[in-house]
Amino acid sequence: MACNSATCQSGCYRDDNDKLDDQFPLPAPAPATVPNHRQQTTNGVSPDGDSNDSILCVKCKLNQPMAVDGNIGLFCGDCFRSNLYGKFRFSVTSNALISPSDNVLVAFSGGPSSRVALQFVHEMQMKAQKNFDASRDRSLPVFGVGVAFIDESLIVPVPADEFDKAIEEMRFVVSNLAPPIKQFYVVPTESIYSSDSDDGRNRLKELLTGVSDITGREDLLEHLRMLALQKVALENGYTKILLGTCTSRIACHVLEATVKGQGYSLAADIQYVDARWEIPVILPLRDCLAQELHTLCSLDSLKTLEVLNGHNSGINALITSFVKLLQEENPSRESTIVRTAGKLTPFHFNRMPEVDDCNIRLASQRRQKKYNLKPNESLPPESFCRICNSPLKKADVKSCKMEDGKMSAEVFRDTCCRSCQFQILPKDISAVEHFHSLLPLQMVARAEYNNLGEDKDGLLREQIQDCLLSDTEDGT
Repeated sequence: MACNSATCQSGCYRDDNDKLDDQFPLPAPAPATVPNHRQQTTNGVSPDGDSNDSILCVKCKLNQPMAVDGNIGLFCGDCFRSNLYGKFRFSVTSNALISPSDNVLVAFSGGPSSRVALQFVHEMQMKAQKNFDASRDRSLPVFGVGVAFIDESLIVPVPADEFDKAIEEMRFVVSNLAPPIKQFYVVPTESIYSSDSDDGRNRLKELLTGVSDITGREDLLEHLRMLALQKVALENGYTKILLGTCTSRIACHVLEATVKGQGYSLAADIQYVDARWEIPVILPLRDCLAQELHTLCSLDSLKTLEVLNGHNSGINALITSFVKLLQEENPSRESTIVRTAGKLTPFHFNRMPEVDDCNIRLASQRRQKKYNLKPNESLPPESFCRICNSPLKKADVKSCKMEDGKMSAEVFRDTCCRSCQFQILPKDISAVEHFHSLLPLQMVARAEYNNLGEDKDGLLREQIQDCLLSDTEDGT
């Protein structure tokens, strides 16, 4: 039985995955080397006096483990890759993240995490296509894959020639993947406003300029990035958005959310599934470390790019540096942070919505039992922050009455979480209304009913009053 730990390197994932789903077999390995911190070598001899020739891979017991920078690893190149892919496949199959009828949009930044995510999804799709071609009835469809890059060059200045070259290299990477063909989208952040690019650029610049806090500006840009992904997914018929978020990034987010006072909503951000969005978001690399992903890119010669690598100087950058220092002192720190945060109870939207596919429904029930999640109909509806879409405590939800269909500045501020109020919204209440007018329509209207609090039922009844029977009518 798999231990489901991000630091487990025993190879237990491979056995469980073979039982879970034969549709996604382990891809062909490639020989290479991988760093690890098991032992330090000197002139080919380990500290205990044994020659490196006597040390074998802990999994296959046949090949010598890989060594880089004087560190002897646990696995040979073949077993390292199969173990990492096994973690990815185990996440997908045990949580029903991808079904045959899905159309998956991979968020691609050019970095190691998103590059590995794209490669693994491609290999799964390629195997599904082979099974489809070999099937007689061809009743099981092949899930689709698209790739989206969010263009933030308006916010993070990049020389035009460098940016164009990077985009062409990304197109080359995507086009070089074997069939089925994958569409590649370059989505400017300002596209979340309207088709008028000039108006969108001006409003986006003014919106970000209105945020004085550096960390708040970075967080707001991250929320806008998700809106852009949601927009391109909706417009092109995608049913899932796949992010390359790994254990290392989640560990940083856990500490970031803690110091920002977002502890209540933290559990919503670190699960395999986040279905609070119109298009569910999935994190199949949740159990993989950044170091492992970097190593695999070197192992398989996967090309990576740093297109928009702006310098951060807020809380997020400090936390990232702190976690990196912890990881250097103890390689298991990132996994420990994520494992500790994983004890938080997920929200009801941290699972896939119910579908008609019986296989997916059974997988969802297994996950629901493991987390002891209650059925959606037994839970009150969540209220969400209008800016970051994080769930709000009941104590923080206030009755929101709008006059003449318009929301006042005070009401808008009250429908935001404490973190957004402190870091993103202007301190002057007179400037909040103007800030609200600069937000994209999706952000303003996203949680209209969820944020109405106790008035939601009353407002809904008022809107459908003409269709209701009076108390004196018997309905005949």
